[in-house]
Amino acid sequence: MKIFEQKFFKVRAWSELTGLVKTSQCALASMASVGVNAVQDLQTSGPSVLIDPQLALERALHQSMQEQLRTQERGLSELATIGSISPFVGLFGTVWGIMNALKHIGETGQASIDVVAGPVGEALIATAVGIAVAVPAVFFYNLLLRKQKLRITQMESFADAFARLAMKYLSSDPGGQK
Repeated sequence: MKIFEQKFFKVRAWSELTGLVKTSQCALASMASVGVNAVQDLQTSGPSVLIDPQLALERALHQSMQEQLRTQERGLSELATIGSISPFVGLFGTVWGIMNALKHIGETGQASIDVVAGPVGEALIATAVGIAVAVPAVFFYNLLLRKQKLRITQMESFADAFARLAMKYLSSDPGGQK
């Protein structure tokens, strides 16, 4: 994405942009392709009172951006769910283990370490597993969420720059003669 973005900001002519879009395959190139198609549609439809060219272009770019972001967000909510639920699963295991320890105490009538150690050990393992699952899940969720926010900012900036370039092109060539 970064290479495409760098090349995009060096583009000086519309024909350079269309060539760049055809040879690239990242999320920004996909957005640019949608934008190029929207510009072509605007050129073929001609001037119309019902269609504001800038609004039509911005809508097309926004829809493309939303589609890209939906694709990139896959699995993020599942990761958040795992991070938030796993400590409770560990806690449930802890409660279950302590209940087993109390059950053994009740059955044997003694509270010696031999009777309590096994179930309490299981309870502690359940707690540790819950935490061991939650910590990396929350860490990676936050890391991926941060990257997603950066992508959103990058895509919005790109959409604005693309719209400016396209509107400049459309205003200099409204009928598509160039």
